[in-house]
Formats: sequence, C-alpha cells, structure tokens
Amino acid sequence: MDPGAAIGQRPRPTPRKFRDLLAIEDFDRHARRRLPRMVYGYVAGAVETGASFDTARLAFQNYRFKPRTFVDVSGRDQSVELFGRRWSSPFGIAPLGGAAFVAYRADIRLAEAARTENVPMILSASSLIRLEDVHAANPDAWFQAYLAGDQPRIDRLIDRVAAAGFKTLVVTGDTPILGNREHNIRSGFSMPMKLTPKVVWQSAMAPGWLLGTVGRTYWRHGSPHFENTDAERGPPMMSKLVRNTAKRDELQWKHVEAIRRRWTGNLVIKGIVTASDARIARESGADGVILSNHGGRQLDHTIAPLDSLAEAASEKGAMKVMIDSGLRRGTDVLKAVALGADFVFLGRPFLYAATVGGADGVGHAIGILRTEIDRDLALLGVRRPGDLDQGFVVRTDGRPL
Repeated sequence: MDPGAAIGQRPRPTPRKFRDLLAIEDFDRHARRRLPRMVYGYVAGAVETGASFDTARLAFQNYRFKPRTFVDVSGRDQSVELFGRRWSSPFGIAPLGGAAFVAYRADIRLAEAARTENVPMILSASSLIRLEDVHAANPDAWFQAYLAGDQPRIDRLIDRVAAAGFKTLVVTGDTPILGNREHNIRSGFSMPMKLTPKVVWQSAMAPGWLLGTVGRTYWRHGSPHFENTDAERGPPMMSKLVRNTAKRDELQWKHVEAIRRRWTGNLVIKGIVTASDARIARESGADGVILSNHGGRQLDHTIAPLDSLAEAASEKGAMKVMIDSGLRRGTDVLKAVALGADFVFLGRPFLYAATVGGADGVGHAIGILRTEIDRDLALLGVRRPGDLDQGFVVRTDGRPL
C-alpha cells in the first residue's frame, strides 16, 4: 500500500521495486548496491573521523517525547507556511552537489518529485544541470550558492539566478575551503574525475550506473559541466580544469549585506551552528537561516545543529529558523519542530531515492516520511506541527533545553 494512504489519501499500489523500502534509510542500502564504491562514498562519506556526521545524527537520540493523551487528533494537517507559500509537509530536499553524476539527471528528478509532492527543493551551486533547466522543471525550487568574497562575481551570479526566476536564494557560509575528505582520496573519487585503473574497475563493476547514468548522460546531453558555480559556465567534470573556488575564504557578512541590497527575493543563510550567527544573519537582513554542519562534510567535531536550535530560535524575531544534518525519521522532524525549527531539510536519503527510482523513488521517500509524521503527530497528541513546543521534549541527560 502507498504510504500516503495513512493520511487520508487514496491508496495507490506500491511498485514492486519499492516494496522493501519501508523507511528512508532503506534507500541507502539499495543505492549502495547500485553505485561504484567511490561514488557511494562521495555521497555517504564525511570529513576525517566522521565525528560531525555522527554527532548530528546521534543528537536526536538525546531527546525524548512527552506525548499528550485523550486528545482529539482527527483532521491532522502537517502543512506549513514558509515565505508566503504553503507546503504540504514541514520538510524539503537539501542541496546536493554533483547529484547528476550519482543518478541520471538527478537534479531534475528531485525537482520534479518536489513539485509533485509540494515540498521545497534546493538546487546546489555544484550541480551539473543548468539552473535555468531546473527552474523550468520546478518554478518553486530554491537556489543555493557557494560564493567568493568578490562582489562583482557575486553580483553576476545573483543577477543570473534572479533572471531565471528563482524566488529564494540560499547563501552557504561554512565552505571557505573544502573539508578534508580523506575517504574520496582512498576510494579514487575526485573532481575533476581522473580515469585511474581503480576508477575504471569500480565503474565496470557497477554497469547499471556506468551505462544508465554516465553513458546515458554523455549520449543525450554531452559532457557534464559545473553549470552554476558562477554566472558563467564552469569546466567539464571530466576535464583537467577545476572550478573557480578562489576567494571563498574572503566571504564576509558585508557581502551578505550587499546581497540583501541587490536580491529582492527571500534570502536564507545556510551553514551556521550558533545563535550568535543566527542573530547576525537576522541583523544583516536574512529572511531565514538553516542551521547545518554540512552533513558532517566540512569541519570535523562540529556541534550538532539540533543542540543549538532552541537558542537560535530564541534569536529569530520575524526570521525563519530551519535545520538540516542528521534527520532520518518523522520523529526527528518533530523533535526539531518542538525545539523551535520552522522547517527542516534532508539530503542524502533523497539522492539515494533518486538513484533507486528516479522521481518516483524520491516521491516514495517523501511519502514514507510524510506518513511517519502524520502517525507521530497523532501519537504525540497534536494535529499540526505548529502545536508542538519545548514542553513536548526533554533531554535524556536531564540538562535544560
């Protein structure tokens, strides 16, 4: 049965290939079997010891619910308003760099599924498909930028994003340089990609990916390029040229303020983990922030965004406070909401879903999470995510929220 059947939707038969996928973490196992080790590692891997990845995930285990009973929970509604738009659920798809090298036309497939299911999708600046093409597939998609501390370059990219029709711009602040991802070196993965014997062997051992993603992409669309790092098209992924990442370590709050003056849409700051940075973002004109440790892919031993969420939410004023990193269950989503999140984002599970089943796979993953949230709302004794507050959760170690 379709997961959406539990929330009053008409039941749809679940395709046979999805019947073993009961939780969004199940997509990981299936995708791992389909991808070369280097590509799977690129998606799944974290920086150095993996402590930041583990901390973000385990943080959700540090909170327990205090449900209410004998409450009429009929007529549940998990829709949430964000930036003047009502979404069907309080979660969306986080930016996923290089997604189209993992699954065929993944950015388009993610955008299509998000549009069908009415949840937001954020396109990564490190994507391999033109931002204009993704916007055509989903006019409600957001765009996430990795910016250099170079105002003319910033202005040109912002003007391109605006001309394409995007209404929400996400500026990431936790990538002045790339983190030390040793797992990529060990597996042979690199950008630009180098055709070493290890890479060739691993690719041959994953023929479905080699033919269905790489071969199909080259046959239909030519060599994939980094399309959206700057206003101008970047180099091919398989060339010896590298993306222009110069001056990213010069990006400052003054550039955010300049972006706010130029950009007329919603401005979101991503990649902060402290309440003080959330306050500065608000004072700089941001409409929202996404607390994030980049899924454990940048600085090792970073705190879990969840652990600073309540304090950051206390600083938000009219700004929206969102969160990613470590969420995998409906209970995770609702813990974040109870602690003050207006919205949450998940990344890796949806890319695995695109690997397994394209847009249909992503839609199935969204349906699973949506059904969990509906069930969990009922069991918590509330009808809407907005009914939750800190009174519904407690830390397992007895520390105050």
